Amino acid sequence: MNSTDLQKQKVINEIEENGVEFIRLQFVDIFGVLKSVNITTDELDNAFDGNLMFDGSSIDGFARINESDQCLKPDPDTFQVMPWRPKEKGVARMICDVYTPDGKPFEGCPRNTLKRALKEVRETGLELNVGPEGEFFLFHIDEKGCPVFHIHDHAGYFDLAPVDRGENARRDIVLTMKKMGFRIEASHHEVAPGQHEIDFKYDEALKTADKWVTFKDVVKNIAKQHNLYATFMPKPFYRENGSAMHCNQSLFKNGENIFYDSSTECGLSQVAHYYIGGLLKHAKGITAIGNPIVNSYKRLKPGYEAPVQIGWSKSNRSTLIRVPASRGSATRVELRSPDPTANPYLIFAVMVKAGLHGIKNKITPPESIEEDVYNLSPKKRAQLDLDHLPRDLYAALKAMEEDPLIKETISEHTYNRFLEAKYKEWSDYAEQIHDWEIKSYLGKY
Repeated sequence: MNSTDLQKQKVINEIEENGVEFIRLQFVDIFGVLKSVNITTDELDNAFDGNLMFDGSSIDGFARINESDQCLKPDPDTFQVMPWRPKEKGVARMICDVYTPDGKPFEGCPRNTLKRALKEVRETGLELNVGPEGEFFLFHIDEKGCPVFHIHDHAGYFDLAPVDRGENARRDIVLTMKKMGFRIEASHHEVAPGQHEIDFKYDEALKTADKWVTFKDVVKNIAKQHNLYATFMPKPFYRENGSAMHCNQSLFKNGENIFYDSSTECGLSQVAHYYIGGLLKHAKGITAIGNPIVNSYKRLKPGYEAPVQIGWSKSNRSTLIRVPASRGSATRVELRSPDPTANPYLIFAVMVKAGLHGIKNKITPPESIEEDVYNLSPKKRAQLDLDHLPRDLYAALKAMEEDPLIKETISEHTYNRFLEAKYKEWSDYAEQIHDWEIKSYLGKY
């Protein structure tokens, strides 16, 4: 019996042990939105054989009507019982890859995109580990279960109950995640009212992307059980911090972290510097992938612990890239621009491709900036000559079009569909008349 057959048999054993009757086959569209189809355990063999067809033209960005047939192939390694569902006739899930009817990986499948990028990583003898930080807001819901713009608490950073009124929901989220195999490193109230953070231990990039999709699913479902609505919208409040998806990343070779070098003063290897150089070079092009909605750019403003200018630091949190203090096997590079609306498979793919480009071309980053970038003097700002991240979605899409690496990484199919949809989103937003305009201009002119 080969390894794949062993994995399938393991799934069958777990189904029997846990009394599972229904399996959710999950995947994400190119915008990171989770999709699911339910099957009974009787259809499991059919699904494993790639015989479960669906209409790809009904999924945003997947296929046109004349090329719509696609199929789902579940990854048995992602099998998890959903602990918040009934134990009798229980529910489990598996994350799927999307294939064409002739058995080829569909190039528009985000999970396949990350697999392609990681294949290049493995061909160089490396492994990419990623650890995202998960931030979200909790809102009240109305009698119909719909979210209302009424925050559930007014606590601040690291506050405790009873000020932190989301503590019970956050605890149950953590306990549920632990039942699903997550190793939780920290959970706490964040800076803004109603804002929370849960961090789970880093893992190999594909496993982490799968875990991020599951994390968001768990957060929303457990919040609902507490009569709350969890949103990963980056910036729901004016003049408050927004939610980020800080991406901590490191490269390992033969079990050793190659970003670490004990012989250097800062503990960073030359490879780490080149990787940072690649991320900085492609920072503008990456932005639309890491910050894919109009609201994303309300977060990327000075003074709210979000990056604005393109630079890096060995310590402070005002730069685009920060190198946390830990060294040895924990040495890592933190990209601080992405937010939780990013598709994890796509952002991880473009991050590592940018970093590899830096390593291959020996791109040396500029000097690190240890001062608060938000409060630099005009003279110092002029000396550093720092470039800006795109200031809105339209500028980010233009920057994406100017960077060939993005198209090369995510495939022409995803690239074209993404741009088409996001330019329309920007156009729809730009044509709307907003409350601010009415309040500012209606009685003045």
